[in-house]
Amino acid sequence: MLISFIAGINITLQEGCTEQTTLECLQNLFEQIENITVQELPVNTVMDILNMVFNTSEKILESLSSASPAELASYGNRVLQTSEKLISTLVKPTDTNDSVSFTLAALEVEVFMVGPHVTLKKIPRLETTNSSVDIDLIGIAKNNNLTRSAAVGFMSYVTMENLLKPDFFNTSNDTVKTMMSTVISVTLPKTTNTKLTKPVNFTFRHIREFDPNGSLSCVYWNISEWIVDGCSVLETNSSHTVCSCVHLSTFALIMQTSRAPESDSQLDLFNLVCVIVGLVFFSLALLTFALCQWSPGVNNVARINICISLLLAHLLFLLTQQFLNLIRPQQVLCAVISGLLHFLFLSGFVWMFIEAVLLFICVKNLSKISSKKREVLSSGFLCVIGYVVALVVVCVSVGLVPEGYGSEHCWIKTDKGFIWSFLGPVCIILALNVILFICIIICLNLSLTKLNADVSQLKTMACKTLGQFVVLGCPWILGVFTNNSKVLEVIFVILNSQQGTFIFLIYCVLNNEVRQQYRKLFRRLFCGHKKH
Repeated sequence: MLISFIAGINITLQEGCTEQTTLECLQNLFEQIENITVQELPVNTVMDILNMVFNTSEKILESLSSASPAELASYGNRVLQTSEKLISTLVKPTDTNDSVSFTLAALEVEVFMVGPHVTLKKIPRLETTNSSVDIDLIGIAKNNNLTRSAAVGFMSYVTMENLLKPDFFNTSNDTVKTMMSTVISVTLPKTTNTKLTKPVNFTFRHIREFDPNGSLSCVYWNISEWIVDGCSVLETNSSHTVCSCVHLSTFALIMQTSRAPESDSQLDLFNLVCVIVGLVFFSLALLTFALCQWSPGVNNVARINICISLLLAHLLFLLTQQFLNLIRPQQVLCAVISGLLHFLFLSGFVWMFIEAVLLFICVKNLSKISSKKREVLSSGFLCVIGYVVALVVVCVSVGLVPEGYGSEHCWIKTDKGFIWSFLGPVCIILALNVILFICIIICLNLSLTKLNADVSQLKTMACKTLGQFVVLGCPWILGVFTNNSKVLEVIFVILNSQQGTFIFLIYCVLNNEVRQQYRKLFRRLFCGHKKH
């Protein structure tokens, strides 16, 4: 296949290389480009040749899954050298200034040239989609006494990290290396004196999620590895990092993070079983609340909605994690799921707070809520609080940081402090629930000491109140202390996955009226089965 025949250039692919690309095809292509002696080429010709180089390289890369680091580095170096040579042919003499730019699927190029009569005091910032560079090209041109001219070539490689991997950044500590930027190259083609007059600044846009606990390094490529000599981080935020280097080369931004502890398959299985058991009891509790007849003074609104919110939240979270490999590539779907989880879990905590308030009022009065209070605490009013508060928090979060949803696990992202849109309200609710729980215990203790009648009933209420410690979500506080403690992690999983179980036990199994209705139901089913 003939790529170009201009001014004596004849770049062809070997016979058979169009159908099946091999290493020999790529090597032959590199050699033909290295033998080019023409100093200037049209932009379209350079684009055609570069397209062929990158298309061939990508096909070869698919078959290099088992290639050694040395082989990958070698191919990467050849691609860099080939690209830089072709870009240099775009530089042409100019009296003032000129520029060339183009974009390919795998490469973006900016070339800027200045001549002896340039009127600019500073050249514009050279920009590509994910990076930009500030260089004092005017000062460099002035240092070229004979020509008083200079040129800079700026290349941003979209897929180069597949060859020049972040793991080629050798450090003493055992960390996970992540390429946070596209790989870029900056050269001074056809410039005699390439000495920099001042450091060059690069701005990288992060192409992956930023970890606030990670360590960023501005690195350049040195034959077979990434090193930091002469480069430093000037400033960084969650989306961009500015690097400064005292020399030109091929650059990138690499983030180091601590290795995540290996997943405990037994603990994962235990967690899965606990969540499924919890979902079963949430469902049983909801069926009981819906089908059984309750005394007029019993207010189950908060308990029902705790079950609904947490049942849907745990079920959605469980399904998301089980099918994460299918969901994660769909970024919009992943973000929607994380927003929905945010709402469901948050509404669950709001309902826990409402339950704590209702329980405190009940214990304080040791009687049914008065009709006046019942108007204030009507079901409609409670539903507005239970769901609207959570909805407002989620809507405000979306408005302020719309990109905060959709982490790698389809949950809330931790950067920019966005996780506090969930942790903040939860911490406040847990603190209030703990205070209310302590007040409830104190009120019960006072009542038990003052009253002699119905002591057994009060003791039963005391037992139920202790069970309410789990129902009100207080064990979620253990999440702060579970780091590196398997015992606490197991306790945390058991208590917080079994809120439905505790609700079912306290309000269904331990309720005499409900037990009587269950007995009647089982008798009917048993008798009906016997008759058949």
